[in-house]
Amino acid sequence: MEFDDDLDALGLLCPLPVLKARKRLKSLEKGQVLRVQATDPAAVIDVPHFCAEQGHEFLGREENGTATHYFIRKG
Repeated sequence: MEFDDDLDALGLLCPLPVLKARKRLKSLEKGQVLRVQATDPAAVIDVPHFCAEQGHEFLGREENGTATHYFIRKG
């Protein structure tokens, strides 16, 4: 999947991946896509919930070894 910015949240636990994603999204333009790389098992719930609460579009996730890549379109 194409993305405009990449956030390495590998090894970070809840709520840090979402908090770092929120901060990074502030620097993006509406419609741009952020990829978040995370190993936190709670991120599978936290990232889509964060998107729904903050008005961003959760585009999906891809498994990549021990990490999961989450794709968020800024709303």
